[in-house]
Amino acid sequence: MYDLNKLPVAVIGAGPVGLATAAHLLSRGMEPLVFERGSTIGATVAEWAHVRVFSPWEYNVDSAARRLLEAGGWTMPDPDHLPTGRELIADYLAPLAAHPNVAPHLRLGATVTGVTRQGHSKLSSIGRDEAPFIVLWTDASGNWNRTMARAVIDASGTWVMPNPIGVDGLPVEGEIEAKDRIAYGIPDVLEAERSGHAGLHTLVIGAGHSAINAALDLMELQDQAPGTHITWGTRSGGIERILGGGLADELPGRGRLGLRAAEAVRSGCVTFRSPFVVDAIVRTGDTLSVLGTENDRPVHFEVDRIVVATGFRPDLSILSELRLSLDPVVEATPALAPLIDPNLHSCGTVRPHGVVELTQPEKDFYIVGMKSYGRAPTFLMTTGYEQVRSVVAELAGDPIAAREVRLKLPETGVCKVSSAPSASACCAPAPADAGCCGGAPKADASACCADDERAKTKGESGCGCGTKNASELTA
Repeated sequence: MYDLNKLPVAVIGAGPVGLATAAHLLSRGMEPLVFERGSTIGATVAEWAHVRVFSPWEYNVDSAARRLLEAGGWTMPDPDHLPTGRELIADYLAPLAAHPNVAPHLRLGATVTGVTRQGHSKLSSIGRDEAPFIVLWTDASGNWNRTMARAVIDASGTWVMPNPIGVDGLPVEGEIEAKDRIAYGIPDVLEAERSGHAGLHTLVIGAGHSAINAALDLMELQDQAPGTHITWGTRSGGIERILGGGLADELPGRGRLGLRAAEAVRSGCVTFRSPFVVDAIVRTGDTLSVLGTENDRPVHFEVDRIVVATGFRPDLSILSELRLSLDPVVEATPALAPLIDPNLHSCGTVRPHGVVELTQPEKDFYIVGMKSYGRAPTFLMTTGYEQVRSVVAELAGDPIAAREVRLKLPETGVCKVSSAPSASACCAPAPADAGCCGGAPKADASACCADDERAKTKGESGCGCGTKNASELTA
């Protein structure tokens, strides 16, 4: 028999939520062992390093991690600033990973391939809860390792499992064959992937924040490289789907991201198709013929590249020997699923939750962070921080703290937007006075518009404008 309390808690993933888990474990006197597939910290974040998140620093730093860092002289970034993924790594994740209390517990280049109970397959019950976990993983040299743990917290995210183009959850005809012309997620079209999009025609598919970011980056590229053409297709919802909470959103970056996108669509910068579904892709050389339906009518057009931003799904293959209870639709725990299932509600806000909603039949195993949401798209980083605070408190034998609610999530400002005008495939330009002083700000959540942001950057009080056109953008 093993003394489980002397074993580490295995944490899969060293992104924001994984490192926050390590900080909370250390604060409770427990030993973390963090497995990160990348050779550097935050490998997933590094893949979208160019993207500016819509939540300001105020919501991006975990409380236990902040206490640990500030004790060593670290200074919290401007709480109103909207960081890029690159800034998130440089100004927060890298210092946290390098902290002398955290660094010894990290295993970089470590790919977890399986988790089980020592001596127990999924079928074996007797003595199961008393057996340590076994984490099977390969190191950077390709060597296989088996590590024992008292508990396992999976914070590996969903980034490596993007959804395909098909509305049925499968690749459409020709998608796999054209994979070298298709990007999933948010490609860096302004720098690393610029040559593949400048002066060419790109189709963006999706209506969430990933799609909005991809489309806005392409619009910026369009300004720099004449001849760049953009088609943006959403499966449903029209322009109101991308508008989101607008100025009523308590995360200004999130609301203004939707406003910027809607304003750009109305300006005619992009060809907007909705509702639009791709049925097949036919490749001829470097050209992709897209066959689909728009408003239930067949459409056919040619593009050079496709960006697929239709969400992600969890990779559950490494957990096949554990006893899990997952909602058959969302693939989150049955207690969490009704709170986040987009079929049941359209609000982006989910009440704070923790160990109660995340508990699995497999004792002391938890899925946290983006992966805990399964296929649902409404996750916020700060939600993951509250999850791990609660889970770690439970593992530490503090059920009262584990069940406290210590987080107030920002409201989206909208549940269903039905009043926004529809957009055709060729949108009419917006009125000359639409928007406010150059559009929405990019990085400062406290600024009301782009001109206000620029003025504050120069040390001025602001541009002095109001939001007189807010009703025009959201009506």
